[in-house]
Amino acid sequence: MRFSQPVSYTRRILCVFPAYTPAFGTFAHAYRLMHNVQAFMPPQGLLLIAAYMPEHWPVRFIDENIARATGEDFAWADAVFVSGMHIQAAQIHDIARRAKAAGKVTALGGPSVSSVPEMYPDYDYLHVGELGDSTNALVRQLDATCAPPQAQVRFQTKERLGLNEFPIPAYHLVPLSRYLMCTLQFSSGCPYLCEFCDIPNLYGRQPRYKTPEQITAELDVITSQTDHPSQVYFVDDNFIGNRKAAREMLPHVVEWQKQRGYPMQFACEATLNIAKQSEILALMREAAFVGIFVGIETPEADALSAMRKDQNNSLPMMEAIKTLNEYGLEVISGIILGLDTDSDDTEQRLKDFIDLSNIPTLTINLLQALPKTPLWDRLTRSGRLNEDPSRESNVVFLRPYDEVVATWRRAISHAYEPENLFKRFVYQVDATYAKRIKPPAKGQLTKANLRRAAVLIYNVVVELGIKSDYRRVFWRAAFHALRRGRIDAVLAMGFMAYHLIQFTREALRGDQNASFYSTKEYQQRPEPIAEPAELLRQSA
Repeated sequence: MRFSQPVSYTRRILCVFPAYTPAFGTFAHAYRLMHNVQAFMPPQGLLLIAAYMPEHWPVRFIDENIARATGEDFAWADAVFVSGMHIQAAQIHDIARRAKAAGKVTALGGPSVSSVPEMYPDYDYLHVGELGDSTNALVRQLDATCAPPQAQVRFQTKERLGLNEFPIPAYHLVPLSRYLMCTLQFSSGCPYLCEFCDIPNLYGRQPRYKTPEQITAELDVITSQTDHPSQVYFVDDNFIGNRKAAREMLPHVVEWQKQRGYPMQFACEATLNIAKQSEILALMREAAFVGIFVGIETPEADALSAMRKDQNNSLPMMEAIKTLNEYGLEVISGIILGLDTDSDDTEQRLKDFIDLSNIPTLTINLLQALPKTPLWDRLTRSGRLNEDPSRESNVVFLRPYDEVVATWRRAISHAYEPENLFKRFVYQVDATYAKRIKPPAKGQLTKANLRRAAVLIYNVVVELGIKSDYRRVFWRAAFHALRRGRIDAVLAMGFMAYHLIQFTREALRGDQNASFYSTKEYQQRPEPIAEPAELLRQSA
C-alpha cells in the first residue's frame, strides 16, 4: 500500500541517499572489474519511503554512491528526504547543508536519526522510527506547507505499518544494473540482545515479516528491470529471527526459481545457530542461497558470553561452519577485536580460527560503541567512551590502545596475505561450491549476464592473472577450480580477492579505518563518482 489519504497539493520529493565510507564488506575496489557496477546495494529503506508517497507526488531518487545530487535536482524539489546510518553522518549533514543552501525543506529518517535524534539539529523534520503513523504525519505536514518550520519538528512512530502492508520498494527509481547486488527485506527485528547491537532497540525483539507472496512479487519487479544483478541479499537483521516464517516462505522462493529457470542467487545474514536448522538449510540450498553473513565476532567462548551472544556457543563453532558449507553456503564472518575479554592469546587464537575455519572473507573490525546500545550505556557509566576523531574507535579499551590497533593490523595482514587467502578459496571450491545445486542454465544465460561475465573474466585475467604481484597464487587456485569445472569459483575468488587484498594494503598504510563504524578523520576521502545525475533521474 501507499499513503492513501487525500492530499491537496502536488509535492516534488527528492530522495538522496548519502555515500558510504569504504569498508571491507562493500567490495568497492572490485567494482572496476565488473560491467557498469558503481555501488554495493540499493538502499532498501529510502526506496520504501519513496514508494509510500502519495500516488501523484513525483519522486526523484539519487544515490550519492553513484552520483551526487546536482543543483538542478535541489531546484526541482519541494522537499528533500534523506536516510542513513551513523557511519554516514558526515554525508547526511552535507546533504542538509546543500539542500538548505537551495532553500529546501528537509526531512531525515532511518536508523541513525531513529537512534540518536539529537545528532541532527540541521534538519527541519525528523522521522524517528519505522514506516507508520509518523510517515503519514510528515506527508500531511508537507501537503499543508513546504516552507521550513520555525523550529525542528520530530515525528515519532507509535503505530508501525505491518510489513505485510509494505509497498514494493521503488526499485524503478534506481538503475539496478549499477549495483553489485539487489536487496530484499523479509523480516525486521531480532530476538537476541547482543551487547554491541542496536537492532532490538530500533526494531524490536519480536521479528515481523512479509508474506511469501510479497517476496515473490518483489523478485518479479527486480527481474523485470533490464540488466539487474543476478544476486539478491536479504537485508534482514536475522534471517531466522522467526524460524517458522522462514520455513514457510522458502518453498515459495524455490517454486519461483523453478518457474523462471533460476535467474537469481541469494545471500542473507543469520545467527550461527542456523546450522541446527537442517530443514531451513535444505530449502535455502534448493532456492540457490550461496552466501551467508554470520556475526561470529570471536572464537573465544568466554568473550561470546560476556557480549551476550551465547547463541554462538550453542554448538561447536567449526562444526557449524562446516555444516553451512555442506549446504553450499559460503560463510562471511564478522570479527571484533578490542573486547574486554581480549588477552595476550587473542591474536593467535584469531589467526588459528581464520586458518582452521577456511572462511575467505572476514570483516575484522575494532569494537565500536553505537549509541543507545547496552555497550554504549555500560561504557558511558564507566567513563570509557572517547570521541576523539583521531582514534580508530570510540572505546577506551582495557588493553593499551596502540596494542589493540597493532593486533588488528597483524590480524588483517595474516588473513589477507594472498597465499593464505587463496588457500581458503581453494578449500571452498571443494567444500562449498561443489555442494550447490546445478540449476538450469537458461535462467542465467541472458545477454546482460553474458556481458557481465565476459567483462569480469577479462578483468580478472588482466588484473589478477597478469598485473598483480600475487598472480602465481591466483593461477594456482584458478586452475584448481577450473579442473573441477568451476569457472564461477574463479570469478568469485578473483573479484573478492582483488578488493580484500587492495583494501588490506591500504589499511596497513593507514589509509582506511579499522572499523566499518569508525569516524576517524583523514585528510582525504574518496569522493563519490561524479557522473551526471540525469542517468539516475526518473520521476515516479
